[in-house]
Amino acid sequence: MIEPHAPAPPGSPPSWGGPCGPEAPARLPVRPAVGRFLVLAGVFVCAACGLVYELELVALASYLIGDSVTQASVVLSVMVFAMGLGSLAAKRLRGLAAAGFGALEAALALVGGSSAMLLYAVFAWTGGWGGLWADGPRILLVAFSLAIGVLIGAEVPLLMELIQRVRRQDPGGAVADLFAADYVGALVGGLAFPFVLLPFLGQLTGALLTGTVNAVVGAALVLGLFRRDLTRRARWLLLTANAVVLALLATATVLADDFERAARHAVYGQDVRVAVRTGVQEVVLTGDADGRPLDLFLDGRLRVRGSDERSYHEALVHPAMGGPHARVLILGGGDGLAAREVLRHPGVRRVDVLEADPGLARLARHDPGLSTLNEHAYGDARVRVLSGDAFHRLRATPSATYDVVISDLPDPGVTASTKLYSQEFYGLLGRVLAPDGRLAVHAGPVDARPRAFWTVDATLRAAGLPAVAYRVGARDTGPGPGPGPGSVPGPRRAAAGPPAPRGWGFLLAARTAPAPRLDPAAPRPHSLTPDSLARGVREAARTRMAGLPPSTLVHPRF
Repeated sequence: MIEPHAPAPPGSPPSWGGPCGPEAPARLPVRPAVGRFLVLAGVFVCAACGLVYELELVALASYLIGDSVTQASVVLSVMVFAMGLGSLAAKRLRGLAAAGFGALEAALALVGGSSAMLLYAVFAWTGGWGGLWADGPRILLVAFSLAIGVLIGAEVPLLMELIQRVRRQDPGGAVADLFAADYVGALVGGLAFPFVLLPFLGQLTGALLTGTVNAVVGAALVLGLFRRDLTRRARWLLLTANAVVLALLATATVLADDFERAARHAVYGQDVRVAVRTGVQEVVLTGDADGRPLDLFLDGRLRVRGSDERSYHEALVHPAMGGPHARVLILGGGDGLAAREVLRHPGVRRVDVLEADPGLARLARHDPGLSTLNEHAYGDARVRVLSGDAFHRLRATPSATYDVVISDLPDPGVTASTKLYSQEFYGLLGRVLAPDGRLAVHAGPVDARPRAFWTVDATLRAAGLPAVAYRVGARDTGPGPGPGPGSVPGPRRAAAGPPAPRGWGFLLAARTAPAPRLDPAAPRPHSLTPDSLARGVREAARTRMAGLPPSTLVHPRF
């Protein structure tokens, strides 16, 4: 609610911003109509910058910490709460609205613009220290959300004061104009972040550039339009503060590439060989030189460890190939390693790799280390890469198209992949499977997260695809987290958190419960035998949790 102005009592000291009281009209260098337009243009730009800061925190927190739903909820709820606090605090600054708004925008530009770089720095250099430092990124995320929210919330009361001093109008009309500019600016900022800033500038430089724009517009609005309402001291203080902020942001922008490389080495070690952002995710390859095995990280999470990936991919693929397997669909698997195992089986005529990130598939085709690891699977004429949303692709796929479907996806604990472990999605897979087809699903570590694993089993059964569970344990894979869950963001981070799961759990599903077996016509796998497969079935069965509800799109259970 906007309160009516009360006249200052006799003898009140002049405000810091100048001798004019809050009711006095501003002494503008332009006509009031032009001044009003400039204020609303400033509201538009500041709103766009504020939303970019918000989205930047959500995106970077999801990348560094994981679980995008949780991080988005934390950032949004804390920021909205803080905006309320900022609005209340700004009531005391209405008497010096011009000077207060100028100082506010300088602080917001510095805090918001540097937030991504500082959050990444804490993650990279303190993630392996253990103790309280292991939660440093989470603590800093909340701190930045709180600080940015307070500063954004304080903007509206001060802008309301300024726009009323340009030309008085009824409070309802002023609020309507102010919020219209604010919401349109938020729309532009929300669209600019994923389509312009993130793909062309990256997270760090994008945030720094946004802070620069924020500082320039805030300073120009106050020092250009309301300079006559400021004391000489206030003008110099604001000019100095904004110059310092712009200098800091410019310096950080120049050093951003060097900083990112240093931080990447702190996270992944010194043998980073490839680091690219594909437009979908960041892809990092380490090793594959001087005898070091190749490791693949996607958005900071270990997805392939060259020293033990064969155990994972053999266990995922070979039991599903024990029946008809002429037509195979691989979900995920852009690294080409699951396709490598599929192509070992005689009788395979077609392999479709449905990968959400075509950039990863291109890297797997052309990078010498990764293409050697997948044995140049993408050079085989039977393999073709499909891109796009898996739901849309499968809904347009004719029934009974595939004999085998291999689901090589991050485990359901990663929120972005939860919908691909839903009853609706498995219903689509059941439709595209041939009547005697098989579906192999990587369902996460059965020992470490049995509830999530057996929820996948319950979801498959609810979709009409009863499954048999099996696991491959540490004695089969060797040490380390290996591919699959991708729950450990990097070597330094791994030292800070709990031990990574040292095994994988799989489900083999069909219209009637299948019996996992190996194809006798195929070359014998390096790490999987009929005896070890049977043992894996028995070990997984001992962990069974009955009575779990299935996961659906509208009610995810993971």
